[in-house]
Amino acid sequence: MDGIGDDGFDGQGLDPDADLWVRGVDYLAGWRDATRAAAELGDALAAAGVDATGTKLRAAAAADGSGVVRLELSAAAASDVAMRVRVVTARWREVS
Repeated sequence: MDGIGDDGFDGQGLDPDADLWVRGVDYLAGWRDATRAAAELGDALAAAGVDATGTKLRAAAAADGSGVVRLELSAAAASDVAMRVRVVTARWREVS
């Protein structure tokens, strides 16, 4: 997975001229929150055994300053995640 500190991290979403910036909105705080959330999601996907090949997580800030995490998956990784969610959901329903 691409993330800060990974060789594949390309810094997309950090172009200050690409978006309209509103005075007083703390975009950096939103981006920091998104960065932490992206790391948590990456760790959870890895713990679930999801192959990181073709998987990208990107932290960004929305127009209102809130954090946004963009998840990009290859078709194979998306199918793998969907299968794992179904298995966990089925197990959860059996326990409930």
